[in-house]
Amino acid sequence: MPTTLPTIGWIGAGRMGSQLVRRLLDAGFDVTVYNRTAEKARPLVERGAKAVTRPVDLADRDVVFTMVSAPKDLAEVTTGPGGLLTDPDAAPKYLADSSTVSIAASEALRAAAAQRGTQLLATPVSGNPAVIASGKLTVAVSGPREAFDAVEPVLRHFGRGVTYVGDGEVARLVKIAHNVFLGVVTQSLAEITVLAEKGGVSRAAFLDFLNDSVMGSVFTRYKTPAFVNLDFTPTFTNVLLQKDFDLGLEAGHELAVPMPLASATRNIVAQEVGNGNVELDFATLLLTVARGAGLELESEEAAVTDGLEPEPAPEYAMESVG
Repeated sequence: MPTTLPTIGWIGAGRMGSQLVRRLLDAGFDVTVYNRTAEKARPLVERGAKAVTRPVDLADRDVVFTMVSAPKDLAEVTTGPGGLLTDPDAAPKYLADSSTVSIAASEALRAAAAQRGTQLLATPVSGNPAVIASGKLTVAVSGPREAFDAVEPVLRHFGRGVTYVGDGEVARLVKIAHNVFLGVVTQSLAEITVLAEKGGVSRAAFLDFLNDSVMGSVFTRYKTPAFVNLDFTPTFTNVLLQKDFDLGLEAGHELAVPMPLASATRNIVAQEVGNGNVELDFATLLLTVARGAGLELESEEAAVTDGLEPEPAPEYAMESVG
């Protein structure tokens, strides 16, 4: 079986992107990176990646991944001046976008890519840098099935799960629904944790019980250190969560799906943003619930785990995508 690895281009070397590039480099891929702030790509170059100064310089790569923070940024690096899809003589065969953007923004990019003969896959991910490091990242993918079949072996190196969810932009809806659920679950977890504490149970004891029950999950275990020891180093902020709630509620309106719990939680998150809570992790929702209950929380300084023990990287036979 051929083992030629596809050449990879990567646009967006932020906290998430840089971790994923590291995994691809460790798996032996030839990766070239563009980042708007070039200095942030330096650690990847030191690890073996190449770097370019314009997105268009990645047009000769087999597969290019984009992971940027907003629709305007995605448009800038793909169809703006010096964008990936602006070389008249070259374009990647596959473009995989892992940004969290609206369905409309994804549709616009898909049309622009098609004009250049590039097939777009929407590849939003679930996780954060710590989840990536532990090998537990998951990916939802939509787009042409043949493109997915070609790029899937690369995506398998992202983490433990890759799910093809259908054609077109449906992976965007999957990611938006996921993040709405993330917010609702976190608010609910904050409420029941404060309820238990006000009744005399330590947060560490309550969450230890919950995590071992049928209601425990990878996520509740992951947030346990933040809830118990009040370490709100950001993994996902209230600003980003509010954006995803707005996208989810917009989708609910368009599809005529009532979402009362999501609406209520969105308003709580929006109030946090309005009060200036824009840089800490969204797990600070715990503090808001506690204040409403008349509690001033303190760190319990407990030895609790986040459950993210590293998993071994997968090994997959690769075929050329050329």
